[in-house]
Amino acid sequence: MIVALPFRSLRQTHCKMQMMSRALSATSGIATDMRQQLLSGVKTAMKTKDSVTSTTIRSILSEVYAADKSAGSPVSSSAITAILRKATLRRRDSAIQFISASRLDLAQQEHREADILAAFLPPLMSDVDIDRILNEVIAETTLDGESRKILGQVYKTFYSKVDRSNVDTNTVKRKAEALLLNI
Repeated sequence: MIVALPFRSLRQTHCKMQMMSRALSATSGIATDMRQQLLSGVKTAMKTKDSVTSTTIRSILSEVYAADKSAGSPVSSSAITAILRKATLRRRDSAIQFISASRLDLAQQEHREADILAAFLPPLMSDVDIDRILNEVIAETTLDGESRKILGQVYKTFYSKVDRSNVDTNTVKRKAEALLLNI
């Protein structure tokens, strides 16, 4: 016997996602682990009987467990954040491909999954903060030698101060190159 489930409106889904994100932000302290946020997100989705959210978060947890296994020890929160960012980007790219193939139903599902994952991501560092740190790094760096070597030194020093998962690497690259051209 096939049972048709009622289609939830996007408004109801959006409200549930907001509830989950509020629950996560209320329980997340300064030292809260990203893994714990994902696990509590799965529990909340299971309690609200939201199968799409629980399946999406479980798929990310599967990737995290695979990374744990390949590393031989539990991966850090920044590595989990990187996994989340890649998964969100994958889903958004898939949605674009589905739209170009006129599969709007699959594109909508991919967008929904990307939005679910985006609720767990911490915000990226602002452009102002990136500029400030890059200016500090460039002031510290000796500007002798080839431009590629200088750029490599700037990246190395920048990423020693800032976690790579908290910035958009393309933005950092573009801004660093622009700042070095102005010197």
